[in-house]
This record gives sequence, C-alpha cells and structure tokens, in this order.
Amino acid sequence: MKFGVLIFPGSNCDHDMVYTLKNILKQEVIELWHKDSDLQNVDAIAIPGGFSFGDYLRSGAIARYSPIMESVIEFANNGGFVFGICNGFQILCETGLLPGALLHNDNQKFICKNVFLKADNNTTSFTKYIEPNKALKIPIAHGEGKYFADEETISELKNNNQILFRYCDENANVSNEVNPNGSVDNIAGICNKNKNVYGMMPHPERAADKTTGNIDGLQILESMIKSIEKQNK
Repeated sequence: MKFGVLIFPGSNCDHDMVYTLKNILKQEVIELWHKDSDLQNVDAIAIPGGFSFGDYLRSGAIARYSPIMESVIEFANNGGFVFGICNGFQILCETGLLPGALLHNDNQKFICKNVFLKADNNTTSFTKYIEPNKALKIPIAHGEGKYFADEETISELKNNNQILFRYCDENANVSNEVNPNGSVDNIAGICNKNKNVYGMMPHPERAADKTTGNIDGLQILESMIKSIEKQNK
C-alpha cells in the first residue's frame, strides 16, 4: 500500500512514522508537506505526532488550517483511511473528523513513559486482529492527552464501537489508578462512525522495532494494514 505521511512545521515524530511504515512494515511511503494539496494518490494518510506549529495556540489548532488538511478532509469524507497519532489525533479532533477534544493532562505536566492499553472491541481496523483482553505496552508523550467529550458523545462512541483502546494495567485491568492523563473512561483512542478515521494518543510506531526492546505497537499497525488490504480487495 501507499501511505502519505503529513509533515507540519514542528512535527517531530514524522520520521518515526516513515521509518516504521517503510522499513519495518515494508509499505510505500510518501512525505506530504503541509503547504501542498496533492495527496499523490495515496491509499491511506498518517498524521504523526509532534508539536505542529509549536502548539503555541492549542495543540493541532493551527495545523487544522494548513492547505493539505482540506485535501485530507475531502479524502476522509469520501471514505479514505486516515489515522492520527498524538498530535495527529489532536488535529483530527480540531477538524471535526473525530468527535471530542484533547485537554491538558490532569497533572498539568508533559508525560513521557510507557503505558498499557487494551483493545475495547474487535470491530475496527486498528483492533480487529489484536488478541482480546491483551495488555499492550505502548509509549505516550504528551501534555494535552486527556480525551474529553460530553455524555451524549461518549454514549454514542460506546454504542457504535468507536472506542479503540483504553488505558489499563499490565493485566489488562482498566481503572482510574492507571489512567495517565485523566481521559474520560480511560479512553486512549477512538474512530469515527464510518470507521475510516482513527486517532490515538499513544505511539505504536515507537514500539515497532526490536532494537527498542518492545514491538507491541506492531500488533496495532499490522492489524490496520491487514484490514485496509482486505477492504481494498
């Protein structure tokens, strides 16, 4: 498949994403600069983490208005597959492609550490091929990672199986004690109703190379690729 990886001023996880998709997962990758509008006939779009435009206003708020995002929104609205990691998740919420918002962590500090996630269901591309009730160790690195939405939206997410992952402990138990940022219902990632737009705060691309001592992130990315390939057949 052909992946387009968006790059904004301040992006700092773009090369992580390119490396993982290209070198580890053996996919074709095109780098897409934020001022461009041509998506170059990609099959899927990745919006990486980092600090687009320095996060000086609000994480993802300025990037949402970059020229490339108009093309991404059109691509997504036509059924194209889009996924955002960390700042990419924030950008997708700013565009309205995903519901809710990412707020400052409860402790008002930047958090960089490994956490555990569990798939909430197996009806999405990111979770379809992940073993149920399995805790995955995935790193986080964010200051605004607290997922928030009103009660009606949270209810819709649950009813439509739009919750991808929840923060848990190493035994896959979900509790407030292991919630790193205060996200509602321990939510670590969601998708849209049509299940073609995905966002998550943790970084699976940083847990995909054996040299890091952790490849749990591969289960997430491989599930995504396998699902898209089957859908495109």
